[in-house]
Amino acid sequence: MLPDGSSSELPQRATTPSVRSATHDRVGEGAGLWQQGWYRYARALASPNFGSRPATAVTDLIVIHSISLPPGEFGNQQVQQLFTNQLDWDAHPYFQTLRGLQVSSHFFVARSGALWQFVSCDDRAWHAGESSYRGRSNCGIELEGLEGGLFEAAQYETLSSVCAALLLHYPITHLTGHQHIAPGRKQDPGSGFNWSGLQASLGLPAKCFPVIV
Repeated sequence: MLPDGSSSELPQRATTPSVRSATHDRVGEGAGLWQQGWYRYARALASPNFGSRPATAVTDLIVIHSISLPPGEFGNQQVQQLFTNQLDWDAHPYFQTLRGLQVSSHFFVARSGALWQFVSCDDRAWHAGESSYRGRSNCGIELEGLEGGLFEAAQYETLSSVCAALLLHYPITHLTGHQHIAPGRKQDPGSGFNWSGLQASLGLPAKCFPVIV
């Protein structure tokens, strides 16, 4: 279901055309995958935590994060609740450290590979906090997991597909981690994330990725 109430049947995982071939097409050719910044193959769950991008902003960066609530617990819908201001702050002691926080991300990829979208990619999600990466405007993707931990094959499959779709529709030139745009403050997705595997799946040159690739 799109945020305007229109419905479409969406699969559990993103199933875009060939990732490798998609990244070599021209920007704008993925129009059939997008509706006002909402991705066709994601479950839409609109968050109130977003803002408009500046009129001159060019969305050319993908930022990859990791998250789990409480840390290390998966599959409980509490990330979705946090991003939509529905989290019960009293449900777990850890949540007291988050009380009143209003955050979101464009996308969230569950351990199963299921893909959720909370904010239109035409708008600014509140996911990066105090950060900077060459002044770029970005789309944020949260992976369910612990910083420094490993991620599931299903998550990489979905991540590659949604990145390929973003590359088709937006002039993306770089992909990076939260740790790279907020060094010293954030450490996600961390050492367990397979940057070289993502690079290979997208067929992009190393200059598009953090220097660790």
